[in-house]
Amino acid sequence: MTPAPIIVSALFGRADQAWFDGLRREHFPPERNQLDAHLTLFHHLPPSAAPELKTRLTAATRGVPAPVARAAGPMSLGRGVAFRIEAPELVRLRADLADAFSGLLTPQDAGGWRPHVTIQNKVVPSVAKLLLGQLQRDFRPREVAIAGLAAWWYRGGPWEPLSRHMFA
Repeated sequence: MTPAPIIVSALFGRADQAWFDGLRREHFPPERNQLDAHLTLFHHLPPSAAPELKTRLTAATRGVPAPVARAAGPMSLGRGVAFRIEAPELVRLRADLADAFSGLLTPQDAGGWRPHVTIQNKVVPSVAKLLLGQLQRDFRPREVAIAGLAAWWYRGGPWEPLSRHMFA
């Protein structure tokens, strides 16, 4: 296969993945919904980073307790809605990885990180605003389980697994 950019994401526990996926199936335009719900740490690392990335993800997770995280509330994406994720330990872990790969980061990945899970995107702003209002009325912050980290090949469609690294 030809080299492809690498995406890095956090993996949720089974129940939280199902919750986010259900919201995404309900609110994401079906013709654009090619992926399960996800929390992206990096959008584009070069394929040459794969060996070092795997080593670093293994070191960051093996024998390490899962970081505490919570869905803190809905947020507007303008043409969509996401849930803000608060996870201080995951923020630190991502910052360490960003330092390690600093010369390889795209402007998007170098420009800071707003952890979130998109449940609606690429809709007209009025539709997004309506969903945001509904979610804000009913939402209560909730803990979410971060089970591990994953690296994926991005070839233009659904992501292809590269590696998985589970917390203790």
